[in-house]
Amino acid sequence: MGSIFSKIIAGEIPSYKIAENDLFFAFLDVFPLVHGHTLVVPKREVDKLYDLNQEELSSMLVFAQPIARAIEKAFPCKRCGFSVIGLEVPHAHLHLVPMQTADDLNFTRSKLKPTSEELADAQQRILAYL
Repeated sequence: MGSIFSKIIAGEIPSYKIAENDLFFAFLDVFPLVHGHTLVVPKREVDKLYDLNQEELSSMLVFAQPIARAIEKAFPCKRCGFSVIGLEVPHAHLHLVPMQTADDLNFTRSKLKPTSEELADAQQRILAYL
């Protein structure tokens, strides 16, 4: 049975897609730390980020780069933070999070519960800069 991320990639579960290529898929986290929080995942189901081969690992960062820049423009912030946690879903992924302070990357705090309208707005704001 595939992970929830594999089901999102396959279109079995709807998502707010930001970008996609042959190897990776990026979409909004529906329970974000802050608005604009985006996940970047490999299409190949791999549990841990460092289980990706070297080419996939480096390509993932290259894929994430323009998304991070778009997030910074769409959600004015000091920077787009990057985190690898991977405890909730056994599928390698990066978190791209617009940050004002280091606490914006605190995964122990309560997550937001945005409406579908807020998520669609965040999606369109990021897409406008890609």
